[in-house]
Amino acid sequence: MTEDISTKPYLIRALYEWCTDSGYTPYVAVAVDAHTLVPREFVRNGEIVLNISDQATHRLKIDNAFISFQARFNGMARELSIPIANVISIYARETGHGMAFEVPKALALSETEDTSPVADTEVTQEVATERPSLSVVSSEPAAETEDTPPDEPGSPSPSRPKLTRIK
Repeated sequence: MTEDISTKPYLIRALYEWCTDSGYTPYVAVAVDAHTLVPREFVRNGEIVLNISDQATHRLKIDNAFISFQARFNGMARELSIPIANVISIYARETGHGMAFEVPKALALSETEDTSPVADTEVTQEVATERPSLSVVSSEPAAETEDTPPDEPGSPSPSRPKLTRIK
């Protein structure tokens, strides 16, 4: 019996092709770990978002194991290598349409020693353990009590935000 081949690299290639055929700019969001070769100075919360359009990359190759290409960062050419397992999503920048993928929790929270060539740049990575979430906030103004002084023009109010225009 043969091992099942992942559909993820095929879907990434299909969405990349759809983006370019439609005139959109394909972007990938990537979970960065020890096996991901990217400029560490651009990693935020253990993730990086990359433009993988023809105009932004050189020698782009999306195979079943890696996305690899050369790109310029601050005018310097850099080699990038991204394991397919680390791809969080691929989408069109202009519309946001695309596809998100599950990244194994062990990969997202791995604390293995980084042995990649760019590991010697002393950049600390923060791995997000909890994603932000939305909550419902009442749109009604807070009721003023006797202890709360009335809002005075020009003074900040704890109950209502004040917009100040600066010219």
